[in-house]
Amino acid sequence: MADRVTRRDFVKAASASATLATAGAAGLAQGGDQKPAAVAARVPQAELAPGMTIGRMLLGGNLLTHYTHSRDLQYVYTLAARYNTKEKIFETMALAEAHGVNAVVIHTAAGVVDWLQEYRNKLGGKMKWIICPTANVTDDMRAYRDACKMLRDIGADSIYLWGVRGDQLGGVDLGGGRNTPRPDLIAKAVEAAKDVGLPAGVGAHRLETIKCCEENKIPADYYVKTLHSADYPSVNIGHDNRWSYTPEETIALMKGVTKPWIAFKVMAAGAISPRDGYTYAFQNGADFCLSGMFDFEIAEDVSAMNEVLALAGVRNRARPWIA
Repeated sequence: MADRVTRRDFVKAASASATLATAGAAGLAQGGDQKPAAVAARVPQAELAPGMTIGRMLLGGNLLTHYTHSRDLQYVYTLAARYNTKEKIFETMALAEAHGVNAVVIHTAAGVVDWLQEYRNKLGGKMKWIICPTANVTDDMRAYRDACKMLRDIGADSIYLWGVRGDQLGGVDLGGGRNTPRPDLIAKAVEAAKDVGLPAGVGAHRLETIKCCEENKIPADYYVKTLHSADYPSVNIGHDNRWSYTPEETIALMKGVTKPWIAFKVMAAGAISPRDGYTYAFQNGADFCLSGMFDFEIAEDVSAMNEVLALAGVRNRARPWIA
């Protein structure tokens, strides 16, 4: 893989791709040899936080960082890494932009900060960055505050507390182990993002974290919380296969929550179809859906989302649209 990708090289490579030839390369083609073609569908936009408008579909970062949640199929991790090279990641983000997906949600995995900056600063990408630092959240908050300052300085648009950390601080980790809730540290993490001038969210797999935030009036701007049904064959195998442990309770609690809700793992890492995942999430209260997608899935997924958003059961759902 080449170390450097110029804007012209990128446009030529994107134009040579059958998928990108129909969708264009979003804003990256400006000043290049090719003009972006019209796309069949774009996702609608909504306001996540004051002054921050994003698409109802957000590009998930796990596949871009090769973390596939592939149950016990270990080769899938290598397959994702071989497919999603840096150039392919750039193509994927450009194609997503062309379809109105204008924000990526990602954690600070190795190399992420570098290629995000390259995509925006060298290739002209417009994708917004909603980033969760993986830095530890400790009483002195030094590492986490430093991470927030770094992300602000490189151009992050919003920062949220990583779901893994949110679970731990909410009192129940992802594996179900219980510990003492630390709402004070959740509040400090939110404050650290706000102190650098960015909208701040809280992520969680476990519902206890959202309960902790609501009960303690944590001033998060939005939540990033898992939601998927249990209607898939591998739901009970007990091996990297489930992220929404109490969906009915989540739906009930979120009806009374007045903050925007980004639902993630809506397809249970590929076990549920996009159409079914989006329908379940939006019908039951989510304001946005986080979608991990390979480039060849984007057009179909955007089309599915637009069809779902037009359903009467989604438009007239029980939880009001907060965003």
